Amino acid sequence: MTMAEVDQNKEKKAVADLDKELSEFTESTQTQPKRRAPLKKQAAAATAKKVAKKKKQTIVTRGKRKEAIARASMSQGSGTVTINGVSAALIKPKEIRDLILEPILISKTVSGMMKQYDVSINVTGGGIMGQAQAARTALAKAITESSQNDGIKRAYMLYDRSLLVDDHRRVEPKKMGGPKARARTQTSYR
Repeated sequence: MTMAEVDQNKEKKAVADLDKELSEFTESTQTQPKRRAPLKKQAAAATAKKVAKKKKQTIVTRGKRKEAIARASMSQGSGTVTINGVSAALIKPKEIRDLILEPILISKTVSGMMKQYDVSINVTGGGIMGQAQAARTALAKAITESSQNDGIKRAYMLYDRSLLVDDHRRVEPKKMGGPKARARTQTSYR
């Protein structure tokens, strides 16, 4: 068995564990069906829904990685994800697109939930991979905040902690006497 096959098996097991955790959590939180309210209460609920529709609730989160900062805003919509004004489906290479959309793709529960929301991510600073990882973190934070249950948060933490926690590591500054932070110029004794 090669290392690639071992990594694929580990990833499949992690995704299966994530789906199992989410399904267990949703089964435990489901309650009995609601009883019908009297007509006056139904009318009051309908007007409250109309008022709620007028006010579009938006969730704003941020993610950081190296010098890159991503801000994700999530609101009710049709399920589109845009990154710096470009649809996520058009981002190339495929590996970076999959990395950014990983919080959505790893679970069927989350991907079904995300069809109700539009997400707009703005990323600045850093390089390509730093921006992708920052956008991934911002997206995962927005999903956990919008779901309002601990099952998704726990499942993300089990799958990969960097989905929800910003990476605090930064590049070490260059010092005098060498080309980089730790490297020194070679000396000749002859």
